[in-house]
This record gives sequence, structure tokens and C-alpha cells, in this order.
Amino acid sequence: MQATQALAGFLADLQYAHIPGHVLERTEELFLDWLGSALASQGAHPIPLFERYAERMGPTQGSARVLTSGRSSSPYFAALVNGAASHLVEQDDLHNSSVLHPATVVFSAVLAAAQDLGKSGQELLLASVAGYEAGIRIGEFLGRSHYRIFHTTATVGTLAAAVGVGKLLGFDKEQFINLLGSAGTQAAGLWEFLRDAADSKQLHTAKAAADGLLAAYLTADGLTGACNILEGDQGLAAGMSSDADPARLNDRLGTRWALAETSFKFHASCRHTHPAADALLQLMQREGLTHEQIATVVTRVHQGAIDVLGRVVTPTTVHQAKFSMGTVLGLIAVYGSAQLIEFRDLALSDPQVASFRDKVQMQLDPEVDAAYPARWLGRVEVTCTDGRRFSASIDEPKGDPGNTLSRPELEAKFQRLLAYSGARSPAQGQALIEQVWQLRDARSLTALH
Repeated sequence: MQATQALAGFLADLQYAHIPGHVLERTEELFLDWLGSALASQGAHPIPLFERYAERMGPTQGSARVLTSGRSSSPYFAALVNGAASHLVEQDDLHNSSVLHPATVVFSAVLAAAQDLGKSGQELLLASVAGYEAGIRIGEFLGRSHYRIFHTTATVGTLAAAVGVGKLLGFDKEQFINLLGSAGTQAAGLWEFLRDAADSKQLHTAKAAADGLLAAYLTADGLTGACNILEGDQGLAAGMSSDADPARLNDRLGTRWALAETSFKFHASCRHTHPAADALLQLMQREGLTHEQIATVVTRVHQGAIDVLGRVVTPTTVHQAKFSMGTVLGLIAVYGSAQLIEFRDLALSDPQVASFRDKVQMQLDPEVDAAYPARWLGRVEVTCTDGRRFSASIDEPKGDPGNTLSRPELEAKFQRLLAYSGARSPAQGQALIEQVWQLRDARSLTALH
């Protein structure tokens, strides 16, 4: 368990002063993106179910804030609801090579605990960086085989959330080892829900955030956990992976800041659809094509895209439509956009989108598959009704670190997310933006909601 020991030692020793300025800036940007994703879910199914559960089972008042309802609760239930909410509209971040959505689990747990513990903005940023760095490396460690069956944001997310809260609590190396054990033994989340358009994806992130927090608070009080939960003979890798690589756990700790590799989402859909969506949009604009002129679209994809998106043939809910390659490309082809409004109003009801969906197929491409998950390449081939054939390639989808969203673009996205649900007025949204950009100077986080 040398790799696990090295990771735990890094987490215990990590200080705010060690983190480069560009990583802190990126953390603020990821936090704003997460906050908008959570608020965009206000009132949308199934988030009120989580809110009612928190009200029924938790305290009527507490030290942490449920973002969507505005109510206060215990940190556990705030993390639970916020974890569910921030993953619903498919606008939260993604780290490519770990195939992990860190924000929805890390920030949900860390903000709730920081509010409960009276921590500052700098302490929140430090804890969040720790959660990202650990979660990303654990996701990479478990490999591609894990993601085929398990929803990595649910499984690894439990450990990432736990690490973030553990850092707030000032854990030493031994406590981080115990914390990983208690978080890892709770890790769960299966992809089977996609076939049925079930609501499990929100349960996954809710539980990951809340159970990570639970593990940290219990560890602080002396609960012990398995010392080798990651690499042990009966640990996570043994039970959930066939290609685990322990070297990934301590990959360039302190010099490689994995958080800075995280991508923002531009389209409001599963990230596996984004490379093809960008490539199709580029092709149609370049060739001056309309959707009526297109007879077929072949998207050349990695196996992970087929594993996730191939489960959805004819979507029956808006959320399931976001995992339908044909529906996403239909919105792109017909409307030039696959944002929240298009999904809500057109994805399931527009006959033009449905017609285009049936023109789309996915094919495994060896080049694209070999690059994945470090790089998510977009390759599309279009055949027109008049027989003309075109192709387009995208190597860095919009939102990737090399093609990122600027702060003005992130602010505009944030305001779109708030406008979508009506959660906040533009003026209130601007006030939240200013709060986030000043996180490093915040002495308290109680007013952030």
C-alpha cells in the first residue's frame, strides 16, 4: 500500500501556500460552475424529493444551507441535497482521464462542512483542492474497466468528498488512511439505471457527498477504517476493477495539479456527446449545411461512449435525452444549440429532432478509443441526401483546459443556469458571482447561498 501511503501523506501535508495561484483561480471558477448547476435544479424532479427527505429526517434548522430550498439543515443533509441538485442538469464539470465529476461531490460536502465548522474561504479552497487531487487520482487508479459498470462519480466521489472534509478537519496521515477506508467501504453506484430512465444518478451523487462527510466526521471522533481499502486483496480495486494501476495514486503529487485539468461543460448533456456535437456543429457551419440536407451521421467514438450512451435508444425523459447521442446531435443540427432550454422544450417533442436522431449512429474508432480517457476526440462523418460526404474532427471540445471557458463565459453560463430555474434574479446572480471571485478573502461562508 505504498501508493496509498504516499497519497495520504501528501493530503496531510498539503497547505494553502503550496497551491499555485492559477490552481486557486481554477478552483473558484469550478466552484461558481458547481453553484450554478445546483441552483439550476431548483424545483426540478427529483430534487424536491431529496428536500422533503432532508426535512423529514433532519433538523428543521441547522448550520449548513440547502441551496435549492434556501432552508438550513445539518451538514449531512445539506450535502445530500446539494449533491443531488448539482448533478441534475448535466452542466457540472468533468475530469477526462478519471471520468469523474468532482465538483458535485467535493463542493457539496466541503461547503456544508465549512459552514458547519465556521471555516474561511481559503480553508474551503484548500479542502476542495485536496478532494479533487485525491478523487481524480483514485478514479485514474481504478481505470476504464471500473467505469464500464460503476458510475465513478458515485464510487470514487465518496472518497473525494471525504478527503475534502477531512482536510477541513485537519487530518493527519493516519486519519486520512482511516478516512479512505471508511469512505471506500461505502462506495457504490451502478450504470444500470440509464436503461430505465431512473433517478439513480442524483441518488448517487447525493449519497457520495453525504457519506463522504459522514466518514470524515466519524473518523474525527475515532472511527477506524480499512488501512488498505484501495490496493488490498479485498479492497476497491479487487472488487471493482480489472485494470487498476496503483502508480496513478501518487502520480506527480505536488507538481501535477490535476484539478487544473478539469473541463467545464458547454452543452447541457452527457460529456460523451460533446466531442461529436462540436464536430458536427463545425462541419455544418463550414459546409453551410442544414439538417434537411443530411441523410446520415456516423460518430466515431471511444468504447466508454458506447457503454454509456448505447443504453439509450429512444429517450423517454429529458434527463435520459441528455444521454442520447442522436438527440443531442439532433438539437445541434436543427437548432445549433443543446442548452437547457432546448432539452426542456424540444428534445422529446420536436419531430425534426426525433427524425434526425434516427440518422445518427455510433461506431467504435481505434484512434479515438486509444486516446481515451486522457483525450476525448470528436470525429463525425456526414452523408448528404445528394450523396456528398463530409467529415470533421475536434481534438479539444469546448470547455476542455485547452479550449476552456473564460471568466466572462462562465459568468454568462452561471446567469443562464439561474435564469433557467428562476432561482435568482440577475442582480442576485451577480452578487453571488462577486462573492465567489472573492472567496480567498472570505472569513465566513455562512452567507454564501
